[in-house]
Parts: sequence; structure tokens; C-alpha cells
Amino acid sequence: MPRKRTPSSLQVIGGAILFLVALIRMVPVGVWIALGLAGLAWYFFLRPKRPDALAPKRGGQASPSSQTYLPSSPAPSISQVPAGRRDRSRAAVSGVRPPAEPGFHEQRDVPVSVLGAAPGSVRPFRVPAAPAGYGQAKWLHPGETANVSGVTIPGGMIYVGTTLTAPSGASDPCLIDPSLPVAVYGNYAVRDMGYWPSYSSASLVARRAYLAWLASGRQDPTADIGYVFLFLYGLERRALVDAESDPAARADWPHIAEELRRLLAIYGEKSGSFRTYAGSLLDWVSLADHPEKAYLRPVPSFPRTFELPLYLRVALGQAAVDGAPVPPRLALAWARHDPTINLRTPARRCVQEFDELFILRYKQEFGEGMVLPKNRTKLKVVHRPASAAFFGQREFSFAFGDTPDITAVTGPVRNLQSVVDSVTERLERFSRSCANNPDAKRTLDGLVFLPVAVWPETAKEAVRSLKQRADAGPAPMLFSDLLSTFGGVAVINKARLSALVGALESQGVAFEPDVLGGARAPKPDESVVLFSVDSGGSAAPPTPSYQAAVLTVQLATAVATADDGIGDEEVAHIRQQVSSWSHLTADHIRRLTAHIELLRTQPVTLASLKKKLQPLSVAARESIAQFMATVAQSDGTVSPSEVKMLQRVYQALGVDASRVFTDLHAAGSGSQPGLVSNSSRGAPFRLDADRIAALQRDTEAVSVLLADIFTDEEPPQPAPVVSDDEPEESDSAPDSAGLMGLDEAHSAFARLLLSRAEWAEEELEDAAADLDLMLAGAIELLNEAALDTHDVPFFEGEAPVTVNPEILEKLAA
Repeated sequence: MPRKRTPSSLQVIGGAILFLVALIRMVPVGVWIALGLAGLAWYFFLRPKRPDALAPKRGGQASPSSQTYLPSSPAPSISQVPAGRRDRSRAAVSGVRPPAEPGFHEQRDVPVSVLGAAPGSVRPFRVPAAPAGYGQAKWLHPGETANVSGVTIPGGMIYVGTTLTAPSGASDPCLIDPSLPVAVYGNYAVRDMGYWPSYSSASLVARRAYLAWLASGRQDPTADIGYVFLFLYGLERRALVDAESDPAARADWPHIAEELRRLLAIYGEKSGSFRTYAGSLLDWVSLADHPEKAYLRPVPSFPRTFELPLYLRVALGQAAVDGAPVPPRLALAWARHDPTINLRTPARRCVQEFDELFILRYKQEFGEGMVLPKNRTKLKVVHRPASAAFFGQREFSFAFGDTPDITAVTGPVRNLQSVVDSVTERLERFSRSCANNPDAKRTLDGLVFLPVAVWPETAKEAVRSLKQRADAGPAPMLFSDLLSTFGGVAVINKARLSALVGALESQGVAFEPDVLGGARAPKPDESVVLFSVDSGGSAAPPTPSYQAAVLTVQLATAVATADDGIGDEEVAHIRQQVSSWSHLTADHIRRLTAHIELLRTQPVTLASLKKKLQPLSVAARESIAQFMATVAQSDGTVSPSEVKMLQRVYQALGVDASRVFTDLHAAGSGSQPGLVSNSSRGAPFRLDADRIAALQRDTEAVSVLLADIFTDEEPPQPAPVVSDDEPEESDSAPDSAGLMGLDEAHSAFARLLLSRAEWAEEELEDAAADLDLMLAGAIELLNEAALDTHDVPFFEGEAPVTVNPEILEKLAA
């Protein structure tokens, strides 16, 4: 029997296809058209709507102290989820909600249609919440932290979000949009932004660099100034826009002021433009309450720019209105920040010392302070924002009623400049010492060139200790011990020694030897003798009468030492004689008493005195001897012991000792020297005091002789080393002495006009009148100066007059 064959799979499939083709051909074309239209209708009108499970949730929030912002991206499909998370994804599709994983945003269940479910049935499907910060931008308060694209940004004071409309209507350039991508690496020290920086329009590399600068604490001085300006834009918006309607923004003004001062200290010298705009905003926020009597309040710190800070102008104007004196601290701030005042190197190198000396000199000159005139120009604050967000609204202004703008007059500034010049001159030697030796500010090398009033407290205490010793009577001590009370100095040259003597004498302390009078400077192992002088003054300068008295004492002690050494009795006798010499001042007697004490430890030998006297002629030595005779009986009485001392002095001078009586008699009678009876040797002389006074005034010839004797030879001192930046040049503030080469009055007029963008004609007339200028001529001169120096006019328009913003930019650069 033949075997039955089974059809193959291909034959079955082929037969089915032929059957379907035949069946389709049997259906009319109209039926196919109707089915197509029905399908389209179902798709567009009858199909159930699915919610957009991937749309981000707007306005999601993180913790108040830390915000996390990540760029948006499509949600991954189940196949894209890592193996460890697929079970959780399948569970979500099947309607089971597993526990939330730590570190992920909160999930929410949304009802959606699921393919294969019964008609009308829904199952829950988890959709991730949108990252925080998407939507309307949020201002992060000082101290808050944000995380944008994986970069942690401390300190707050920035706007983060996807929407922030600028006053101009565009998106605000300061906004940090977390939905925008950033590069993996960016260097904020490289310029990668345009003139008007904007986060949204910046490159991916620039965005990363800006975030890195913010993350670094906004303090790296190498950062490109464009990133600093971008941050400044946010501060401007908070201070100017938000503060108009939000009290919390107004409360941020002190924090913004503190941040501006910090940024100016880091970047102010790097960019004049930043210094101008940031300084102007600092003016604005520093006047949060424009307090009354601001001249009595502590003065905040400000950068030095081409105009006086507004806060100082307000305080000075209020003082003028009240007729109150300008306190020393306010006057110091005025001198340091007024661009018309020339500050030389000592004022910048020795800030603390300059400030203290300025206050002392200001009080000496003006007592409680200068009283300012109430001039006609009224004060008005104007801030021009730096941000492009304010295009179309370029100026914010505030008036202060009748408060005058003191910068419109020049007289008070001249008074301040006089004080500044006086203090600067006093500081020059100290400044040079500090340039050569940075430690001079804390050692005697530099302190000797300063008044004791500004010395450190430890040095002042050393002076008080020396004063106590000097007040107790002549006090011998080694010179090295004297120097060690101030920390010790190995070598002190003649210039510093003279300065030390002057500093001590100003506190009522002097010492022998008389360095200022020409004596040789003592060596460290030699003695000096302290004695007191009138406090606040100085020891009396040597006179011919005093020099003759010193020579007499030196010869007397030399003679005593040559015999058997000088004893206490002889010293007491010499002191008694000195105290009786009425032709000497009290300071001279105190110094001479100290000199006697010095001679006990360092006696002058007859040989050294004879060596000095030998070059003199016999007539000159006789003149000195006669003068000593006059000094000896200046009190009207000459005792036998005094006669004996004079005889020994005459012998040392090489003059016949028998002439002592002749010279004493001649001095008392006013006649020429002559012989007198020896019978008078045993009795004291009684002389006419008026004649003695007449003889004492005739000492000019003797003084010339004594000057050579009392000037000790001193080895020449090397000239002080002067640093390369001397002479002390003027401050580096822009055009500190004459803006655009103008004279004082026109320069002050120009600086005043630069403080606002627009001026009414009557305001210009008041300003010109305060400065004694003709308005039309002053305007023409300012225009010519601006064209000559910067190739742009100073003014635009006529009514009102507008200051050209280009000239402001050029002056600030």
C-alpha cells in the first residue's frame, strides 16, 4: 500500500498566505477606507489619555540649609536600569510600591493606563519628583549651601533656579540655572566670559569655572574679574530690586555690605571698574537707615576710589547742618578716602602710626574738630548698576533734603592736607627704617623716630621706669642697660641716638653725656647718668655760660683726680658751688649735677684737657680764665675754697694762678684786670650783681673758643640707606592730585559731577557757586579736558546736563 505524505510547514504557511490574499481581495475597497477612518478617529478622539510620567515636578524643595540641583534628563527605560534596580522598576509597573531608597528624591504614584489591562482599569506608576530648584529662582541667604551639578557651593548669596526675570524683561544674568549643562573642568583664572557676563549664555567651561570659584569661597585673587562681576550682579539685584518689596532682602543689606568690603579688599586693586561699581553699591547698602548724626557713629571701612564715599559725605553734611565739629576719627577717614588729598608712601606703609599721629596733630590744630560751612550744593546719592539686567533702568537715586555736599567746597580739604603733610614729614624717617627693616616697627631702630605717644605699651612702660629713676636724682647706669630696657640694640648710630634723646626728653628724662650738645656718643659698656627735666619739654641747650661752667667743673675734677682721686667731700663741694651759680637755668644746674656724677665714673684727665686747650693762644686761655672767674662769683660771693679751686684751674690753663684775685676783683668792679692786695685773699668778696650780669652778657668771644673745646670728635656715620621707592611718592589712587590735569577747584567740580548721571541747571549753578566758578566756563573746560585726556566729552545734552558714562568708565579703569 502506498504511504500517505504529510504536507511540510512551508506548504502550510504558503497555503495560508494564498487564502488570506484571496480573502482580502474579496473585501471591497470602500470597506478598507471605512476601517482606516475609524482607526484615525479612535486614535485622536477616543483613545484614553496617559499622564506625562516624565514631566518634572516644579518647585521641588530640599532641606533649607542644603539645596541639590541636577541637570534635567529623560527617565531611563526598564532595560536601561541597572540589574540591582530592575526588580524595583518591575514592581512599580505591576502596582507594588517598594520602600524608598535612601538618597533618592521622594516618589509619587500616578494612575496611568497599562497596556493589556481591562478597559477603564488603572494601575499606579511611580514617577520621580523633579530636582529641587527647578522653576522660580530662590535667593540663598548668607550661610546656606547649594549643590549644583555636583559642585558644593557654601556661603549662599546667589540665585538658583530656572526662571528669574530681570528688570529689563530678559532673564537675569546672575541666575544659576541647574538645568543647564556644565563642563567637567573649568579654570576661573582664565578669561572665558564676555564684557557683560551671564551664566545662561556662558560656555560650558565658563559655567564650571564660575561654580568652582563660588565653591572656593570667592576669595582666590587670581580669579578673572568677570566671575567676580557675575556674583556682584546677584548682590545688586538683592539690594536694589528685592529690597523694594521684601523686608527680608532689606535685612540682608548689612551682610551684603560685609561681603562687598571683603571682595573689594581682594579684587579692588585688580579692577578699577569693579572698585567703582562695588564701592557705589557699598555706599547704597551702608545707608540702610541713613542715621541721623552719623558723624557721631563708628566709621565703616571703605575702598579709596575717585570720589569720597557717600557715607562720609552724609556724615560730614550732617555735621555741617548741626554746626558740630568733625570728630578726629571721621576727619581721619575723610583724609584717607578723599581723592583730592595726596597721601604719600609713609601714610600707606605705616598705616597705624599715621592714623595715631594724625589724630594727635588734628587735636592740636583744631581741638574738638573743624566746623564745616553749610554750602549750597545738596547731597544726593546715585547708584549706577553694573549688571546688564538693568538696561533701561540705569540709575537709582535718593535725596537727603537740605544736607549739603561738603565735597563742593575746598577749604576744609586744604586744612586736612596741611595736617596730612605735617604727619607725613614726621613719619618719613620711620617709614624709611621700616622699608629697610620690616622689624623696625617693633624695635628701637624704628621707634626712636616716632613720638612716644604712639609707641607700643611695652616701650611706654620702659620710659616710665626710666622716669622714676631720673626723678629720684642723678642715676648712673650702663648705656647697654639703658638700651636693653627697650629690647636691646647691639649698635645704635648717632642719628638714632639723637632721636632717642629727643624722645626721652619729651617725657622728662635726659642723660649725660650731652649728645645733642656735641659730646661723643657713649659706648655700650660706658656709663650714662639719668636726670629729670621738665616733662614734655627738652633739656636747655648749652650756652657759653654753661660751657664755661662745664669746663670749670671738668678742670676741678681733673685736678682733684690728679692729686689723690676725687672724694665725696670734693664732689659735695663742687655740687654746692654749681647750685649757687645763679646765671644758670634750673635745667642747666640739673645737667651739670649729672655731669659731675658722670665724671666720678669717667673722669676727664688733665692731659686730655690740656691737649684740647693747647692749640689756643695765651690770650684765648686768659679770656677763658677771666670768664671762669666771673662765673665763680656770679652769686656775689667768692669763698676761700672757691678761690683755691680757681687757682688750680688757672694752673691747668697755663695762666698765672696769682691772677685769680686780679680777675675776681676786675669782674666785681667792671674794670680791667689788675693786681690786688694779698691781704684780701682770706676774706670773701662782695660784688655788684648788676656789674656781674653785664660781664656775663659779654661772652660771644668766649663762646667761639668753648665751642671747639666741647665738640668731641665723632667718626663719620654712614648715610642712611633709602629704599628704591623714595622719595615718598603720592598714592596710587586715580588722579589723586588734579583730575584730568585740572586745577583744584575744577577738579573738585568734576569729581562732584561724576557722582550722578544727570544734573539740573540750578544744581550746577549751586555747585559752581560753592567753588567760586563760572558755570559756563567750567563746563567748557571739563569738556576740553576730557577730550584731551580720554578722547570723549565730559557732558551730553543740555537740559538736564548728562555726564557721559564713557568718561566714568575710563576714569575708573
